[in-house]
Amino acid sequence: MSEVLAEPLDASTTFFPPFHTNFGKVTRIGKNVFINHDCSFLDLGGITIEDDVMLGPQVKITSENHPLDPKIRRQLILGQVHIKRNAWIGAGATILPCVTVGENAIVAAGAVVNKDVPDNAIVGGIPAKVIKMIEG
Repeated sequence: MSEVLAEPLDASTTFFPPFHTNFGKVTRIGKNVFINHDCSFLDLGGITIEDDVMLGPQVKITSENHPLDPKIRRQLILGQVHIKRNAWIGAGATILPCVTVGENAIVAAGAVVNKDVPDNAIVGGIPAKVIKMIEG
């Protein structure tokens, strides 16, 4: 996997194949990251995954979108995605452009995240909303 990513992966990072990316050169992945099988990244806008993050199977992260105006809809709008330290993204969740997932946050399985997730928050649903805060 490291040959398609912006920098070599740390030996502590684990990928379960298959893994899909449309570009790969604008993805940064920290140490001790776990990426389960069948995850997909669209990274032209940039994806940063900090240390100790876990991604469940079939997680989708996209840093790319299209304008609403039908005349220019084929253009791309790019928006950085940042997943902070120790976050856990559940199976089948989708993270959309311009989103930061906070430190220690949990994104529930199947959630669609279209807004920033605070540190220590558990979010779920479509669109994702804060369900509760993690204590301690």
